[in-house]
Amino acid sequence: MTMKKVSGDLAKNRDYLDRQLGVGESFDVLYRNVEIGKKNAALYMIDGFCKDEVMQKLLQHFIGITKEQMPEDAAEMSRQLVPYGEVDLCDDLDEICRQVMSGVTALLLEGYEQGILIDARTYPARSVGEPEKDKVLRGSKDGFVETIVFNTALIRRRIRSTQLRMEMLQAGKTSHTDIVLCYMEDRVDQQFLEKIRNRIQNLQVDALTLNQESLAECLYQGRWWNPFPKFRFSERPDTAAAQVLEGNIIILVDNSPSALITPTSLFDVLEEADDYYFPPITGTYLRLSRLLIAIVTYFLTPTFLLLMEYPQWIPKGFEFIAVRDTVYIPLIWQLLLLELAIDGLKLAAVNTPNMLSTPLSVMAALVLGEFSVKSGWFNSEVMLYMAFVAVANYTQNSLELGYALKFMRIINLVLTAIFGVWGYVGGIVILAVSLLFNRTVSSRSYLYPLVPSWKTARASAVSDKAAGGKKIGLAQGWKMKKQHWQRL
Repeated sequence: MTMKKVSGDLAKNRDYLDRQLGVGESFDVLYRNVEIGKKNAALYMIDGFCKDEVMQKLLQHFIGITKEQMPEDAAEMSRQLVPYGEVDLCDDLDEICRQVMSGVTALLLEGYEQGILIDARTYPARSVGEPEKDKVLRGSKDGFVETIVFNTALIRRRIRSTQLRMEMLQAGKTSHTDIVLCYMEDRVDQQFLEKIRNRIQNLQVDALTLNQESLAECLYQGRWWNPFPKFRFSERPDTAAAQVLEGNIIILVDNSPSALITPTSLFDVLEEADDYYFPPITGTYLRLSRLLIAIVTYFLTPTFLLLMEYPQWIPKGFEFIAVRDTVYIPLIWQLLLLELAIDGLKLAAVNTPNMLSTPLSVMAALVLGEFSVKSGWFNSEVMLYMAFVAVANYTQNSLELGYALKFMRIINLVLTAIFGVWGYVGGIVILAVSLLFNRTVSSRSYLYPLVPSWKTARASAVSDKAAGGKKIGLAQGWKMKKQHWQRL
């Protein structure tokens, strides 16, 4: 596409910008015609993005400039007579339009073939309070917000290193969404960084309407059938900063209050901030408990269904787990209906007004729990095990991992109901294959470091570099992570 250059004729520039920006049609596109040093000038800005106090002081300063003070070009003008910190030059009118729509104030003067961009914008933003999802017992209580500049500042506050890079990119033909790649220059895998950078720059999308989810689907499009998450999301700046120190890449998207962490393995998804805010023994116990509970949520209901089909396999002393009441609806249908009902209750809780959430929750627990058992729709044992599964899913904060285990559990239930013990084994095999043959975005094993990958040279090189040239074992890796969190 041909670039529309800034002309020395201010009238031509104004005509083009008026058409492109919709001056006179959009009420929030502001235009101001001023005289600076006996030269005609035009200011373009968006109401709601510009700081009124700053613009008032700039206008007072511009009006006081005399003809003798005016330099010959825009570069000298920006250096000598624009008293503001964030100032840039641009000779492309289309780029000026994009900057104005992003909130930047554009100044064009008669006879100058460059526009002056004054970044005096401010975005509506909420406070950086603790996120509702990623809460911790200890540690900082701040969280990411929808304003990308605030999010980068939260990471900068924790990592005061000259090696920290915040690289700004844009994606979306219509939205021009701001995307920031955050990484440590001396620790990141440069080949993987270049791969991510090229994919973002070559995105052929109209808009990132779903923010990070749209970006994640564009960055990794293969193996859609494997539900295990390839990215980790976090709303905590301390978690993002710790991942940056480990050599990972953090992707921040404007209008999204979370950070996208890549590359990510299964054990990275299972990590939480509380694992490092407690002593090593306590943190290790919390992580192992979370992993064990995740395994139990997968095996509990399929194993119960298998034992109900083969009662003779129930271990001695555990006969009480057998269903003793009359089964009016087959157990497989009860389990599948409850899997669906749990998601229905989650959706209802999200859309329920806060003032009604407590009474409706009590009503749902009483009516759906007690009366569904008395009416014969469900057996009490099935309700008990599904209640445990529903509550245990919240022991880890990754919704993507929770639904991945849910899908695998449903597959195992269906196969067990149809093929018996061979279906049960087949479901476990499907889970194992989905994990063993899964790869992160950087092509590393999804079970790393438990299962080595044939492409671990990069990971080893990064780990060796971060450790000062020494190989890192599991114990030393834990120590390094602990040190990162202590610095934060």
